[in-house]
Amino acid sequence: MQRKAYVTGTAALLAALLAGCSGGSGGSGSADDANPGDAGTSAVAAQPGRYRTLPEPCGAVSHGTLDALLPGIRQIPDPDQRDKAYQGEAELTYDTDRKVGCRWKVASTDATDRLSVDLERVVSYDNTVSDDDQARQLFEQKETAADLPAPSGTPPATTRSEDPSGTPSGSPSPGASAPSSASPSGAAAPELPSRTLSDLGDEAYLDDRLGTSGSTAAQRTVTVVFRTSNVVVTIQYEEQPMAAGAVPDSKELQDRARNLATELDDALGG
Repeated sequence: MQRKAYVTGTAALLAALLAGCSGGSGGSGSADDANPGDAGTSAVAAQPGRYRTLPEPCGAVSHGTLDALLPGIRQIPDPDQRDKAYQGEAELTYDTDRKVGCRWKVASTDATDRLSVDLERVVSYDNTVSDDDQARQLFEQKETAADLPAPSGTPPATTRSEDPSGTPSGSPSPGASAPSSASPSGAAAPELPSRTLSDLGDEAYLDDRLGTSGSTAAQRTVTVVFRTSNVVVTIQYEEQPMAAGAVPDSKELQDRARNLATELDDALGG
């Protein structure tokens, strides 16, 4: 009877020791895996942008839109030359997922029209700055460089000078549209100002400038820039009339450029 009691007691002692070792090992493993300090120090990376690729720019503009922007394209008699004009000329790029562009130039009996479309997909290499925020910075740089005039209702900034007679005169800020000169018929086309746009992409602006390139016909350049998530799109549309004294219509050119911008925004899914 004593021998049986000894064996039973020894077995119980061994079981207790094994349970203790097993419990200690498990507790140690849990403590190592928890690493409570890691949760507080890990940083959450900024979100990537919505777009990972870019559309092919020369094919992104429909033939109907090109007909409106480049009226002379339909006057090209040779079908092959006309097709080539529709195709445009792609800008040289080394990464079509990051930056692409296309150019068109068509002359008609009334004017020479030029169109360029550039798309840039912005990627941030800073984990604390999102792709969208990086694209927003690029857009703001472009808008600042455009030097848009003050919003409607706010007097534009002027610089003061004096003519030879001593009479002070004011000149509009560089961002303001140049005044329209008379058309050959004597009627002055209405001028629409450069301004921000609220109905295009996440943010957008339009810059309208009228100038002369050493000739008597005024060249108008309308630029529309908009941002959709991490893609910044720049459209530049120019018209140079053939007739001396002719001035491209401000509203007409702006409407054409804005229609194209809307088409590209829709193509991006904005």
